This record gives sequence, C-alpha cells and structure tokens, in this order.
Amino acid sequence: MLAATVLLASFLPVHGVVALGLEWVTVGVIFFLFFLHGAKLSRQAIWAGISHWRLHLLVTAITFVVFPLLGWGLRPVLEPLLTPDLYLGVLFLCTLPATVQSAVTLTAVARGNMPAAICSASGSTLMGIVLTPLLVGLLLSQTATSSDPLQAMGRIALQLLLPFALGHGLRPWISPFLQRHAKRLKGLDQSSILLVVYSAFSASVVAGLWSRIPLLALVALVLVCGLLLALSMGLSAWLARRCGFSKEDEITIVFCGAQKSLVSGVPMAKVLFEPSVMGVIVLPLMIFHPMQLMVSAWVAGRYARHATGPEALAEAAAPTKA
Repeated sequence: MLAATVLLASFLPVHGVVALGLEWVTVGVIFFLFFLHGAKLSRQAIWAGISHWRLHLLVTAITFVVFPLLGWGLRPVLEPLLTPDLYLGVLFLCTLPATVQSAVTLTAVARGNMPAAICSASGSTLMGIVLTPLLVGLLLSQTATSSDPLQAMGRIALQLLLPFALGHGLRPWISPFLQRHAKRLKGLDQSSILLVVYSAFSASVVAGLWSRIPLLALVALVLVCGLLLALSMGLSAWLARRCGFSKEDEITIVFCGAQKSLVSGVPMAKVLFEPSVMGVIVLPLMIFHPMQLMVSAWVAGRYARHATGPEALAEAAAPTKA
C-alpha cells in the first residue's frame, strides 16, 4: 500500500488549490492519529512498565544516541553512495523515535516483556517530540530545515503532543467506544498514514523529486537501510546481553530500540523541512519501515520458536517443588 501510494503521487500529484486543501486535511488527520494513540495507551500499562528504568534507559540510548551515531559515523561510506539529500534523509531516519504498535505487537509475538514494551515505545514517541528536532538541528544541514529546532519543537508539540494528551485524558470515557470499533479504527488509522504519505510525496514530485535521484542511488539506499537495520538490531541484542537483561527484556530492547516510526516521522518531516525536499528526506524512512517489519517478524518468530523449544517445554512440564 505504501509503494502504491508513492506511485500514485508520482504519476498523479496534486497542484495549486487542491494541494493546499490536502495540506489542511493532513493536519487534521495527523491530529486524529495521535489522539487515537493517546486514547489507546492505558495508565496501568504505564505504571506496570515504568519501574523498569534500566531497560528504558538502554532503549532510549539506542534510539537517540546509538542510531544517530551510526548514521553520522558511516558518513564516509554512505555519502559517496547516495545523493546529499538522500544522506540527509538517512540522518533524519536515525533521529526518529521508535514505533509503538508494531514494536508492542512484535514483542508479544516473540514473548517478550509486554508492559515494558508499551511503556518504552510510547515514551520514545513523546521524547522524540523534543529530541528529534534537537538532533536534526545538530546533525543535518540547516539549509534543509524550514525553522530552528526550538520553533520546530513547539510546532511538533502542538501537532503531536497536544492530541496525544487529549486522547489519553479522555480515555476513561471513550475507551469502550474504541474497543467496540477497533477494526474500523485500525483501517482508518492506516488509511490516514497513506494520505499523509501521498501529500508529502505529491509536493516533492511537483518540485522535481525523481529528477534529482539516480537509479543507482535508489539501489544503494535499499542496501544502506538493510545495513542500518542489521547493525541496530545486532547492537541492541548484544547490549541487552552485556548488561545482563533477561531474554524477555532482550526481546523488548531489540524491538523497541531498533525500530523507527513512520507515523511520527512523516508529520515531523512536514514541520522540519521545506516541501521541495521533504519527499527525498522521508524516502529512506519509507524503505526502512516495511523492511524493519518484514525482518522483525522473522526475528520474532525465531524468538517465539526458541521460547517453545524442547527445553522450554520440558521445563514447563516438570513437577514443581514444594
């Protein structure tokens, strides 16, 4: 669906008044998305997971320190392979917060620490409102950004944090409605993301997106995204083991630390970058996101099979001691 949306925006971009109207629609859609995210987050899950501070500290370090350092440290390798704008997009990808829904779902499939995953992934989204603009100002060229980090932080807080807080505050009253209509809301949630992606790419196509990206650079971008994903997941698992975390906590650290959020990334890009470069900036994220889902689903399956292997089954079947 994401690929189809990019193709649609490439061949049928919107112009003029229609584009301006779509821009206002996407602002409302983003507000609705984060309102739903806030409403879905239970207070019990927050308190259940927040006490595991060592885990959250490591996940935060991977998301907002290790990832940006990877992008910055690999510059001698990445910059010759990619165009300057695509490399900025890779750096922007490295500054983003973690996903929420997919990280929690994958942790559940792999039989990890679910309360900690909910708390850590949601906290990453909230911290990203502050940390992502600061990292963008630190790592990316100021010529690509449309405002200074402090102004961007305020706009992001208004567009993302405010609806999130409103949704969470109204949760006691709207939670039954959300549970009854969970399937419909999920489809609306996903459709909203596609609309935001279409708007972003449409504006960039009108500004000459594809004429600025050689085919070889696109191929190299896919390889670079694969390299970043492999390094981040490998480092997350290694750090979790070195720090003495349990297998359940390791699973949570891998899926909350090595994922990047499309839902947060595209709205943040709309605030931080000019429309003419935004399509190029979010393109690495568009490639990284489905790649991380496919690879993480396979990794989650391996974790789950290991948890239900012969040794685990034998342990579960053993009689308990008095």
